[in-house]
Amino acid sequence: MANSGKVKPRYRDKKMNPVFQLRDNAAVEDELTPSLVRSAKRTGQLTMAARGLHKVPDGVWKINETPIEKDIEIDFNRSSSEKPWWHSEMISYLDFSSNSINEISADIKNLPDLTTLLLQDNALESLPVEIGELIKLKNFNLNRNKLTVLPKDFFKLIELKILNLSYNLLETLEPDIGDLIMLNKLDLSHNNLTMLPPGMGYLVRLTEIDLSHNKLTELPPDIVNLRDLIKLDLTQNEISALPPMGELRRMVTLYCNHNNIAELPSFYGCSALKEIHMANNFVKEVTEDFCEQIEHLKILNLRNNKIEKLPENISLLQHLVRFDITNNNLSALPNNLGLLAHLQSLQLDGNKVLALRRGVMQGGTGKVLKFLRDKMSSDELDSENCTPEMKWPDKFAMRKTQSLNLAAKEVTSIPDEVFEVAASENVHSIDIGKNKIKDFPISITKVFDSITQLILCCNQLTTVPKELSECTKLQFLELSKNQISDLPIELGALKHLREIVISYNRFTKIPRCVYDMSNLEILLAAENQITEINVSSDALAKLKYLTVFDLSNNSISSVPPELGNFTQLRSLEIFGNPFKQPRHAILEKGTLSVLSYLRDRIPT
Repeated sequence: MANSGKVKPRYRDKKMNPVFQLRDNAAVEDELTPSLVRSAKRTGQLTMAARGLHKVPDGVWKINETPIEKDIEIDFNRSSSEKPWWHSEMISYLDFSSNSINEISADIKNLPDLTTLLLQDNALESLPVEIGELIKLKNFNLNRNKLTVLPKDFFKLIELKILNLSYNLLETLEPDIGDLIMLNKLDLSHNNLTMLPPGMGYLVRLTEIDLSHNKLTELPPDIVNLRDLIKLDLTQNEISALPPMGELRRMVTLYCNHNNIAELPSFYGCSALKEIHMANNFVKEVTEDFCEQIEHLKILNLRNNKIEKLPENISLLQHLVRFDITNNNLSALPNNLGLLAHLQSLQLDGNKVLALRRGVMQGGTGKVLKFLRDKMSSDELDSENCTPEMKWPDKFAMRKTQSLNLAAKEVTSIPDEVFEVAASENVHSIDIGKNKIKDFPISITKVFDSITQLILCCNQLTTVPKELSECTKLQFLELSKNQISDLPIELGALKHLREIVISYNRFTKIPRCVYDMSNLEILLAAENQITEINVSSDALAKLKYLTVFDLSNNSISSVPPELGNFTQLRSLEIFGNPFKQPRHAILEKGTLSVLSYLRDRIPT
């Protein structure tokens, strides 16, 4: 007779091992096995990711003090280069990502050699103040936790280069974040930040910063001090206006999608900018000035805005590859748009361009551009090739851009009245580079009260007057590709100057005034006839903040070993000089190797 009892399903007879489950305290401690300890002490790395831990095993904090247990036989054939079994490394790499840890013990201070700490995908709500004792930490990942505030001591981690705080609950940041001066990459996305502290401007080594998906309404004015910034992401905030971006000269990509921006900012000076993404905003106009400022742009995304018209000089964007202006209020297109030879993708859907037949619109980018070119009359084509009569910028243009741009105008002199107008409009940037000016326009000093950036490159200057020292707010001075052999000692009064470019001139030594520019960060002096590097206490040693130093292709016959003590340098270029040491093979290894090589040769 068949058994009337219920038969258990076969899978229930098997022992189930879920991928992720929480452990009790005893089980947590058991996770730190002796073999794991031995491996960590020999490699300096401990990885305990995705183990269902709700706390860090207490033994981790004592792992540097734990002796290595000998569990192997002695091998007499061991190579002399192999480390003996008793050799141990201090823990420098710690990975507890993808667990459910809600607290970090104050005993973390017992691991002072940590350089990498990975705590992403946990449940941390706070950090101990002792975190500030990890002064060697360079990579810190706290992504996807529940942090609402950072302890004051957090900002003692001054060696941090990579910091990820995304997907937390941060509402404010302390101005002390400016103390993390070595940061290269900072991710603060997906938090609840409503404002940024003014200290952000001190993070001058930042190359990438992600502030997307927060509640920011504005940016601090000193955000433009991030001169090395390559990528800036402001997507999904509540920003209504952007400051002039011209001082971010190395910025390549800007993301500002999904904000409340009504006007395109000034990009004058952003010569490296390749991509602008400003979709889903309230921009009403693309101005002629905008097209003049970003001639090297490759991608321009302005979809879902309120743009009604494109300027005729849109043809200046000769490098543009992708242009998305979907869902705007365009009723016509300028014929000059057809002159964009590199444009591969033109998105026009959602506009009511009456002149374009449906068949042309559906024919794709190539057909639209050809249609626009065919519409041009011969007079329009001829006018494209004509050189327009020189017109000096008016006060309205200067007021709007806060700049005076006379670059590449083939001028030999500039009337005093132009600089008087610039002074009345508080212009902060003047560019008269790529002209034929032989005599320094002394009237520039009329703008001494506001000017922070001065570009005089690619002219025929032989001298710079001492009166330039009156422009005490100057932060950037570009004098490359002239015929200058020295600078007046009075220019040492430019205490706010952070970057000076004197490459491609006739200097035989670094001008004495440069050593008095106490806040100088970048000194570019390539392609001169400089014969020595003066590292004495009254010369280069005075520049405590110098981080980029370019002396390539000069006449330097020897490199002083003491240059190796300038550990704040992150870029040293000395290629193309006749010295014999360091050898080319050392130079190719980069700045850190060169500095280390020089330090090893300092006489004791």
